[in-house]
Amino acid sequence: MGFFKNLFTRREKWRGAEVLQEAEGTTVSAADWRTYFKNAYDKIEVVNRGVDMIVDSAAEVDYSITDTDTKTSARTQDINGNIRKLRKVTVEKVLNFSPNGQEDVNLFRRQIYLDLIINGNSYQYWDGADLYHLEANRMEVIVGKSKKIDYYLYDNTIKYSTNEIIHTRENAVDSVVVGKSRLVSAKNSIRVLFRMLEFQELFFENGAVPGLILTTPNILSMKAKEKLLTSWRIRYNTRTGGKSPMLLDGDLKVQPISQISFKELDFETSVSGHEAKILKALGVPPILLDGGNNANIRPNLQLFYETTVMALAKKVISAYEAFFAYDLEPDVSKVRALRPELREQSNYYQSLVNAGIITINEAREGLRYPASSETQADELRIPQNIAGSAVDPNEGGRPSASDENEDNGENNSEELDENQ
Repeated sequence: MGFFKNLFTRREKWRGAEVLQEAEGTTVSAADWRTYFKNAYDKIEVVNRGVDMIVDSAAEVDYSITDTDTKTSARTQDINGNIRKLRKVTVEKVLNFSPNGQEDVNLFRRQIYLDLIINGNSYQYWDGADLYHLEANRMEVIVGKSKKIDYYLYDNTIKYSTNEIIHTRENAVDSVVVGKSRLVSAKNSIRVLFRMLEFQELFFENGAVPGLILTTPNILSMKAKEKLLTSWRIRYNTRTGGKSPMLLDGDLKVQPISQISFKELDFETSVSGHEAKILKALGVPPILLDGGNNANIRPNLQLFYETTVMALAKKVISAYEAFFAYDLEPDVSKVRALRPELREQSNYYQSLVNAGIITINEAREGLRYPASSETQADELRIPQNIAGSAVDPNEGGRPSASDENEDNGENNSEELDENQ
């Protein structure tokens, strides 16, 4: 039975499942690019800063359960496949406070979002009570003949069922089984920056001296050539700091191999261009890294959250909804970058209080201030445009019909007296 199962089961792996580029006669698989992107995150500043900006921002977003008519989920299964119901408080705890009792929620979310950007996939293991992050680089997705996921294989040893894994995919356009990193579209720019960094390192390892040629109109014997080169290496060894001057005789002259200077290479312009392409692939406005005046940063920051951060968070939310069977919404109330300026926020709450829409304590809660002990702080204020006299401000609104009749009667009697 096991033979036939293996015969008709096909492994669709992240490793080697997709060819992204052929360079210099070698095939670069998706697994190779995955490692490549991880190295880029570790070594290339713009990749590191861009990815961290997304990850740190997305990790601030909480998840709010919007189901209001039930206290438990309609579906989930434990690790043994038994149907049971999850309480809201359990789901809220693992998603917003303590995923497993060992990691804080911010660190846990950072790992999820980092995998999603670098790898294109994130994996979380649910043991029936807690959530654990599983490193995406070490996970394989095993797909059967039906094109559906049979199970997940971690480190080629640990097998997980689909009821245990929450799998989030990024850019799953080539395969419904696995996702693809958004950095794929910037792979050429990343490769160029790697080569430029390597060139600079080698250049400075050589003492910032380009390759040289020693020329002479004389014909030198092999022994004379070897003696000259040995003397040159000893007295001008850039790796050991030796830069003693040399006296050249026999009409010897020194000239660089290449006449191209660093200025002509225009490294700075080239680096800036490739960095811009990488940030565009990530979805990060360059101004957020370069800085600028507040008037330019705020609209770009809001655009960044709306088009990049929230879009990424909703992919994770969608995976949670499918697994826990709860309707979720992103909660950005604690995201400082999305909170309006303090003055704007204060004016906003003040207008709500004056309009009688919320109480003073509700406004203080919105501004994250402690509640006031004053009695009036929990009472709705009567709007000034319908308020009564200063003696009794609660007497407001439209006069009663009897008051209107009495006023009309007094006015009529006054008119009669005047006519008489």
